[in-house]
Amino acid sequence: MRHVLGAKQFTRPEVEALFETSRTFEEKVKGGQVLDRLRGRIMATVFFEPSTRTRLSFEAAMLRLGGQVISTENAAQFSSAIKGETLEDSIRVIGAYADVIVLRHYEEGAAARAAAVSSVPVINAGDGPGEHPTQALLDLYAIYREKGRMDGLRVAMVGDLAYGRTVHSLAYLLSLFRDIHIDFVSPPETPVPDRVLAYLDERGTSWSRETDLARVAAQADVLYQTRIQKERFPSMEMYERAYGRYVLDPSLLARMRADAVILHPLPRAGEIDPAVDADPRAAYFRQAAGGLYVRMALLCQCLEDAGEAYPEGSEALSVPAMGTISIAEGKGTAKAQVKGGTPA
Repeated sequence: MRHVLGAKQFTRPEVEALFETSRTFEEKVKGGQVLDRLRGRIMATVFFEPSTRTRLSFEAAMLRLGGQVISTENAAQFSSAIKGETLEDSIRVIGAYADVIVLRHYEEGAAARAAAVSSVPVINAGDGPGEHPTQALLDLYAIYREKGRMDGLRVAMVGDLAYGRTVHSLAYLLSLFRDIHIDFVSPPETPVPDRVLAYLDERGTSWSRETDLARVAAQADVLYQTRIQKERFPSMEMYERAYGRYVLDPSLLARMRADAVILHPLPRAGEIDPAVDADPRAAYFRQAAGGLYVRMALLCQCLEDAGEAYPEGSEALSVPAMGTISIAEGKGTAKAQVKGGTPA
């Protein structure tokens, strides 16, 4: 069974093969081809937090592949969770209805808990302030498409680095590549977690903490801007101190390199001036569009065991194997453990 729980489970060969598959899907979809690789399969999207891009792109990906979708977009209110049902019990039941579960939850570690009891693959679509591995993959895919490479890049990560799960997952993925330097620029209230920095140190990835966005932006190959997430802060006072500290506007844009790329996981909330949108370096809407093809490739990976992804008579497409997930349960806590993947 192939769960997608965190960015650390991927190897470089797996990421590169995933992107080759994503490009193939992109060409086929844009060419008007009708695909049926997941015909007869059902995906359940179970979202305990609001989402636009993640939920709809996963659902579009499944439909583009010929599969079907069942969904609850506000599971905290419109599922049996409101009656007190545990996440584990919900997943056990949903797994009987679907072939893959895409889960977003407000608690860090929820995806691992779900995977520990699930009879079908679980894809982590964001677990509180923890990780968002599929967003990080589409972010990296955008870098690959815009820059033509993933080695030798200087990446500035700006904004909410403490609660920004997309930042955590993207930093882990960037550590797979050579000659990467990451500049972390944030208000004092939202520093990048020590666990992320420790992982980068283990991987030998260069990083620095910075406060001068203008200086960092002038050097960056990629500027990854993020929203100050009001809903994650313990107090309104703390949020108001952090909000509006770092804003990308035309004056800052003028300092950036001509070949730089500006990314944002979206939604934005004032940290990028709309005047920036017209600049060709602003790639955040292209970034979001590319997520469809990455998620198509991921769904095929999750359902490829024993040929399950391809009904008889459908056109096969080679997809890379991911790291194998084994599930271990401790006392009262379910933990997902990632074993090394096999390079494609």
